[in-house]
Amino acid sequence: MKKSSFVALMLGTVSGVLFALGMCMALLPEWNAFWEGVIFGGAGILLGMITFLVWCKMEKKKLPKMNGKNVFRTIYAIIGALVLGVGMCMCLVWNQIIWGTLVGLLGIMMLIALIPMVKGIK
Repeated sequence: MKKSSFVALMLGTVSGVLFALGMCMALLPEWNAFWEGVIFGGAGILLGMITFLVWCKMEKKKLPKMNGKNVFRTIYAIIGALVLGVGMCMCLVWNQIIWGTLVGLLGIMMLIALIPMVKGIK
C-alpha cells in the first residue's frame, strides 16, 4: 500500500466517524446534543475536504476542474446519499420497513449509477 493511500484511508476514516457521530448527536433527540453534533459533523466534513487536498498533493494530482459536469455529479451524489439516508430513517426511526427499504434501494441504485457517470462504460 502506498503511503498516500494509507494516509487517505486513516484521515477518511476519522472524518467519516466524526461526521456520522455528529449526525447522530444532532438528529437523535434522546442525546440532547444538537449543537455539539453540528460542530462534530462540520468538523468531519472539513477533515474530509482536507483529506482530499492532502491526497491530491501526495499523488501530485491537480484538483478537479469546476465545470458543469463535475458540479452535476456532486449534486447527484449528495441527493443519492440523502435518499439512502431517508430510506434508513424510514426503516429505523419511523418503522416503515417496506417503504424505507424501497427508498433505501433507490438511493443505493443512485449511488451505484455514479460509477459509470465518473468512469464511463468501455
